Amino acid sequence: MKLLIRSVRIVDKKSPFNGQVKDILIEGGKIKKIGDGLEADGAEAREGSGLSVSVGWIDMRVASRDPGFEHKEDLNSVRIAASRGGFTEIVLLPNTEPVVHSKDTLNYIRQSGAGGLVKLHVAAAVTRKAEGVDFTEMIDLHEAGAIAFTDGEHPVQNADLFLKTILYLQPLNALLMNRPEDRQLTLYGQMHEGVTSTLIGMKGIPSLAEEMMLTRDLKLLEYALEKSMYKSATPALHVSLISTKQAVGLIREAKTKGLPVTCDIAAHQLAFLDKDLIDFDTNLKVNPPFRSESDLNALKEGLADGTIDAIVSDHNPHDEESKNLEFDHADFGMTSLETTFSTALEHSGLSIEDIVEKLTNAPRHILRLAEIGVEEGGIANLTFFEAETEWGFNKSYSKSKNTPFLGKRLKGKVRGVINNGKQEWYS
Repeated sequence: MKLLIRSVRIVDKKSPFNGQVKDILIEGGKIKKIGDGLEADGAEAREGSGLSVSVGWIDMRVASRDPGFEHKEDLNSVRIAASRGGFTEIVLLPNTEPVVHSKDTLNYIRQSGAGGLVKLHVAAAVTRKAEGVDFTEMIDLHEAGAIAFTDGEHPVQNADLFLKTILYLQPLNALLMNRPEDRQLTLYGQMHEGVTSTLIGMKGIPSLAEEMMLTRDLKLLEYALEKSMYKSATPALHVSLISTKQAVGLIREAKTKGLPVTCDIAAHQLAFLDKDLIDFDTNLKVNPPFRSESDLNALKEGLADGTIDAIVSDHNPHDEESKNLEFDHADFGMTSLETTFSTALEHSGLSIEDIVEKLTNAPRHILRLAEIGVEEGGIANLTFFEAETEWGFNKSYSKSKNTPFLGKRLKGKVRGVINNGKQEWYS
């Protein structure tokens, strides 16, 4: 591929060209030249007026249903939805059938995505079947290419298992990702515990469940730091999908103390409040649930001051049979790969540079991936977008359509992605 893109605005805080409008010449999978008025014989030329470009975006939390539930999402459809959303790399959760607790399943997924436009990273399970009882062969899974370890949609409830996982992964320099939810406090919960849940008669999911589990996890991380015999490696914890004011405060305090902890938030967590569930729209049934206005304000503050490191989609596809039910019988989750950027742009309060940072360099650093940039000689792993363009989200490329955004007008349009010597462009 030899491609010349003219007059595109570079959005990359680490690039010397950040904020500048330049021509970019791509050849052999790399950025060969960045400059003004570039010419290149035999190159495909594309006019970039109005376009911005950044390093390719990476999504740290995506549920594919392949293997096992391909009628909801398969590896091909999730790649298409990801590229449409601007993502060139995604991390797939282990909650498939079978669960990613063996090298066979891990290799099946990794090989399916090898050399494609969207790179598929795989997070392997901490415990067999993600049931929180018996450990997986984490060393073997790590050596086979697991990018991180998590039980995904099932938080590690057992404190002893959690602590041993932290200590076990430390010499591997491997990452544990856990979502803070004490399931004993959320049993049968359907939405945020508050005025609205009381008003409509729904069992609530209390903020306390997140606070209790996160407090435990941070205490155990601190304990692991004190007790570990491996002083050359640091245990690391990534907290997935925080949603409460208390969680923001706990993470902020932990970082002030120097604990090796990072966290993320789902973009859609910024777009809705618990009161929006008054009409029982099952597309708004997510976990963690949409919280109160004070929680939302705290999340925005956490994004702005760097307490919250990354933004994820938490893409969670479900078919009609799983969602078109009475509210308390419907599954949790929404599809969101295609709308994450627009949602963050409209609801986070961040600058475009900061949004891109939380979709690129921040997750790459958390996942221990090599840093890349929009720079000469660098890998051509790029996302092209128009931040000011409004568009109608009238067609979803995910197999499942469980999203409240379908049919709505959104701001911020992805126009193309380049990765692994391949390119796709969208009108």
